[in-house]
Amino acid sequence: MVSVKQVQITFDCAEPERVARFWCEILGYVVPPPPKGFDSWSDFDRSQPAERQGASFACVDPTGAGPRLYFQRVPEGKVVKNRVHIDVRAAVGLAGAERLAALKAECARLVELGAVCEEVLVSDDLNESCIRMHDIEGNEFCLD
Repeated sequence: MVSVKQVQITFDCAEPERVARFWCEILGYVVPPPPKGFDSWSDFDRSQPAERQGASFACVDPTGAGPRLYFQRVPEGKVVKNRVHIDVRAAVGLAGAERLAALKAECARLVELGAVCEEVLVSDDLNESCIRMHDIEGNEFCLD
């Protein structure tokens, strides 16, 4: 049986570099070095045919533990709810009021970066608190 060694998460978007840099800020990810022979990603991008310039961008977890995020330009805008979304684990190990406070603090930071707070879900008998959000192009994610 073959096992998966790595996972990449791909985002369809209008502005790949802008969305990638937004997620770098959220997750502490970094932009990987440009391909050999190029001093910067801008230099690499300018070497591409006009229709490929700005068509994709990526970021990686500097520790190597998290998946690579890949952002690709698509012509159509977002129309419906995502069937899969990212949970940003901002309050691991916390519960109750302490968890909600940590989530709200992270939410405030992300809103300053351009995210949108959709709904604060307060804990009940079955679930702990979480916050539903949208990134700068409307993709859903949760603070968990």
